[in-house]
Amino acid sequence: MIPAGLPRLESAGLDGWLVRLFDAIDETNLAWITALVRDCESAFGAALVDLVPSYTTLLVIFDPRVLTPAEARGRLQSLLADLAPDPQAEDAPVRELPTWYDERVGPELPRLAERAGLTEAEVVERHGAVTYRVYALGFAPGFAFMGSVDERLETPRLETPRKRVPAGSVGIAGRQTAAYPAVSPGGWNLIGRTAAVLFDRDRAGFSLLRVGDRVRFVPVERDEFERLGGDARPMEEGR
Repeated sequence: MIPAGLPRLESAGLDGWLVRLFDAIDETNLAWITALVRDCESAFGAALVDLVPSYTTLLVIFDPRVLTPAEARGRLQSLLADLAPDPQAEDAPVRELPTWYDERVGPELPRLAERAGLTEAEVVERHGAVTYRVYALGFAPGFAFMGSVDERLETPRLETPRKRVPAGSVGIAGRQTAAYPAVSPGGWNLIGRTAAVLFDRDRAGFSLLRVGDRVRFVPVERDEFERLGGDARPMEEGR
C-alpha cells in the first residue's frame, strides 16, 4: 500500500511533475509505479513527452504547448485517486543475460570474493541465483538499475571511477547490480561481462530492459560467450 501522506506531487519545472509514491525502496513499489505509467500513457496521449520511472517516483514530462502545469496536475490527481497496483506486474518477462564471469573482464571479482569470505565460484553462484527486478533506467541509455543482490555481495562503489568501462561489463554497487550498455565512465565493481546487446538504436524501444522486467544473469564459459557475440578482450591496465 502507498504510505500515509503519499502520493505527493512535486513541481519539476514548467513541463513536468514528479509523482512521489513511496519514500522507501521495495520491490512491491513496482506494481504501483508501472500501473501509473500505463495510466499516464492513456490519460495524457499526445501531450505526453516522457515518463521516467524510478525506485519510488515517476517523473511525468508533458508538452506545455498542449497542457498547462495546472491541467497536467489535475490529470495526475484524477489518476492517483483511482490508482491500483498493476495485476500483471508479477508476470513481467524474464530476460536472461549470458555472462562470462572472469577477472580478466571483471577485475573486482577476486577482491569482492575476498571481502565476502567466499570463493570466486561462490560469488558467481550467488549473483546468478537471483532473479532481479529492473527498478530504473538512467545514467546512460539502456543502463538498468537492478536489485537486490545477495547481501554477502553488497559492496560500495569504487573510490575512483574508471574513465572507460567496456560495453557489457557487469557490476555491483551497494545492493544493486547492472550491466553497462555502452562504453562509458563508471565506478561499479566489475565481476564479469554479458554478451547481451543492451541498447540498440534499431530495436523498438532501443533498450533491451524495461522498468519492471525480471532479469537473470546466466553464467557461461568463454567459448559460449564469444559465440554469442561477447567481447572477451581483457580490461586494460589503468582503466
